[in-house]
Amino acid sequence: MQHRKVGRKLGRNPNHQRALLKNLASALILTERDANDYDTPEMAPKTQGRIVTTLIKAKELRPFVERCVTLAVKAQKFIKAAEDLNCKAARGTDQWKEWRQGEGWKAWIKEAAPALAYRRRALQLLGSKEAVAVLFDKVAPRYVGRPGGYTRILRLATPRLGDAGKRAIIEFVGEETRAKKAASVIPTVD
Repeated sequence: MQHRKVGRKLGRNPNHQRALLKNLASALILTERDANDYDTPEMAPKTQGRIVTTLIKAKELRPFVERCVTLAVKAQKFIKAAEDLNCKAARGTDQWKEWRQGEGWKAWIKEAAPALAYRRRALQLLGSKEAVAVLFDKVAPRYVGRPGGYTRILRLATPRLGDAGKRAIIEFVGEETRAKKAASVIPTVD
């Protein structure tokens, strides 16, 4: 019986399972980078925010990525508040030193601390500083008003060539939604 056994084993020991999820999540998030961030243009993904993997791995990966994006979305409120309180002067100037010694610094620290905690938690989950930076800077601001459902899984019709494993695409949900697509297909009555 499988009572109180959550998740799939994926033919791996628990340490290998966690490493697999970290690597897949980092790969998915890193596809959101700019094309200039890759060594060669050929290395850049054809479609940003999308990877192809097996269906079972995609189903296991989805809650993990959703949790990471939720952390980054929660941090956006604190990041915005800290930016508003940050000193506009260049670091090391007299104005900056005065701000650093005054109450502005304390208020900034109070607002920035929760964002830093969320960033550290995401780093613990993902294990990649570059993936965390992309997650907090590019991915999370798109989903601030969204309560969840940041990814979707699309099954591919053709199986993997080597072992005929079921393949799937896991991708970040874009600006469009299925409701908007469905509304555009349904004709309006005049």
